[in-house]
Amino acid sequence: MKQAILFAAVITTFTVSQAQQKSISVEQAFRGAPTNLTQPLPTIGNWTDKQHYLESRKDADGKTSQFLVDVKTGNASLFTGATPAEKAVAVPALAIVGARNQTASPDGKFFAYTKADNNLYIMEIATKKEKQVTADGNDSILNGYASWIYYEEILGRQSHYKAFWWSDDSKNLAFMRFDESGVPVFPIYVADGQHGSLEKERYPKPGDKNPTVKIGIAHTGNDQVSWADFNDQDDQYFGTPAWAPTGQLWIQWLNRGQDNLKLYGVDASSGQKTLIYEESQKTWIDLDVYDRITFLSDKKGFILKSDASGWNHLYLYDITGKRLAQLTDGEYSVGGVLQVDEKGKRVYFNARKENSARWDLYSVGLDGKKMLRHSFGEYSFSGMNLSPDYKYFITTYSNIQTVPTTALVDINGKLVREIGTAKGPEAGNYNLPKKELIRVKSADGLFDLPVLITYPINFDPAKKYPVLVSIYGGPNAGQVYDQYRVSPSEIWWAQEGLVQVSFDNRSSGHFGKKGMNYIFRQLGKYEIEDYMACARYMKSQPWVNDKKLAITGGSFGGYMTCMAMTYGADVFDYGIANASVTDWQLYDTHYTERYMDTPAENPEGYKNTSVLTYADKYKSGLRIVHGTTDDNVHMQNSIQFINKLEDLGKHFEMMVYPNERHGIGMNKATKRTHLVNENANFYYQYLLGKPMPDAFWKKESKAF
Repeated sequence: MKQAILFAAVITTFTVSQAQQKSISVEQAFRGAPTNLTQPLPTIGNWTDKQHYLESRKDADGKTSQFLVDVKTGNASLFTGATPAEKAVAVPALAIVGARNQTASPDGKFFAYTKADNNLYIMEIATKKEKQVTADGNDSILNGYASWIYYEEILGRQSHYKAFWWSDDSKNLAFMRFDESGVPVFPIYVADGQHGSLEKERYPKPGDKNPTVKIGIAHTGNDQVSWADFNDQDDQYFGTPAWAPTGQLWIQWLNRGQDNLKLYGVDASSGQKTLIYEESQKTWIDLDVYDRITFLSDKKGFILKSDASGWNHLYLYDITGKRLAQLTDGEYSVGGVLQVDEKGKRVYFNARKENSARWDLYSVGLDGKKMLRHSFGEYSFSGMNLSPDYKYFITTYSNIQTVPTTALVDINGKLVREIGTAKGPEAGNYNLPKKELIRVKSADGLFDLPVLITYPINFDPAKKYPVLVSIYGGPNAGQVYDQYRVSPSEIWWAQEGLVQVSFDNRSSGHFGKKGMNYIFRQLGKYEIEDYMACARYMKSQPWVNDKKLAITGGSFGGYMTCMAMTYGADVFDYGIANASVTDWQLYDTHYTERYMDTPAENPEGYKNTSVLTYADKYKSGLRIVHGTTDDNVHMQNSIQFINKLEDLGKHFEMMVYPNERHGIGMNKATKRTHLVNENANFYYQYLLGKPMPDAFWKKESKAF
């Protein structure tokens, strides 16, 4: 009933004239030509004291200067002092030939780096004396340089394969040593030249042997390496280490099954380990590389984030691992700790408590009492920057109707002053589509699934519109938020008469770990069922053409698209699947086994979630897209699916991008332009039923 009322309200607003002057052009929508719909928000720096913060501003000549802004008056004066970055230890510019991930020590006296021989080095900057920390590096032994599985799944792409970490006092350098000799090699064919070539990638697939890992600690004061007291032959994973204020190296250990986490403190000199924290779950535990631990500056405790209860919450421990208090509780997810006021005994954090589609700022006492919300209204907040006395914070807020605004807010949630808006000078001169965020009941009635609808411009409820669903769908990777987002390409398709939709399933993060646990050992089953429920809802609307509902996504979104066109073939009519996983046996160990266990442990689960299992249900309307040198989701996935479709005599389309990786266009901009144009042609042909404008293929486009 509530949805019907909301819909009626939206229809009413759409009957009002939307007469504006401008429409988005192809060049603006797809080639980067300016629209001036938005403008950059102010760049806010640190607080210099309780009453002043820094703001970067550009003059007419484009020169950037720092200004000191007074909280009470808003008056700004040119800042002539030293910024925190300028106060930091000055490190001489020194380009070391062959160095990878060259990183200065906190005191600025040393550089650490690896070389192509896969050994780790430390250089004393003043003398340029180089010390080789390891000597056994080769094609299979990597010291301080991550194996692919750790780079992709554990340390993260932002690491750039760096697997070493300086201690705060610059006396010690922790690093990981990887032995990949037992990891299977996956051949990736490169078609260039007369004979082509092969890339040999060490890539463990479910059930395969992983690299063995040792954690060493090098010392700037001597030539010794202390090895952490772990058996490198155990089937295990290690998270990103952290140097504790006590001088210990804290290491997250996870078993191969990823359902038992242990946090150890390791002595930097001896390598001896001490158990600090342990957690087990019936499903899995994420090896959180970013913000599981927040140390207190008094060196006496830490705050830990865990989803063992079914929702991400915060817990206070003393430095030995004794729990002192549960700080947050309830059916909502905490994001992370933003700041700890140890004097006032409060912790500040963001969470999705009021609405799972929004982020707010909260604080709670270090005893777990008196939780307060500090943000205001029905907005989503980001970039919270608290003043030193915790009386103010600077943040950016928006919702689907409100353009992002940066503002100064007092700790009681009162808006003190707007600092800047993302609304551009031309924002009022374009026809912009209306948006609506609704909830659709899952087929089993357990979840209200978030759905974001972008309506065509000049929407007429008496007409029938085609629908384009864009999804990703992976665990804890929701896309539906009550935040302002508008892109020129989205406006283009709204001009052309497409209804554009995003869905989130039960594992998206909206429903915490409680919702994610449903997908354990059946990754993809509940997700596609939830998408089918949302798609059925869309097709039930009188203004939707129920023969023209398309879905598209890449990577996990490609997998979801393939599942939609096979398992969900009675609901979805068309699809473009990019870089798709088609069988979980073909993806990597750490990611896949987290949710599925190994194929030997869960053969039925792998069968029931494979696209190949449902290929016979496929009707028509699918385009498969893949880069031939994709080193993340191998083209093997699409090849096996294609082979199955051909054996079944099914019609489909295929678009291959030679020598392109997981993101088409990373090597050649022309490839990206070609992909965009071909996708557009697909939508015009199958959804809109009209010719694609010639402007899409014009050579004067910047991308050519």
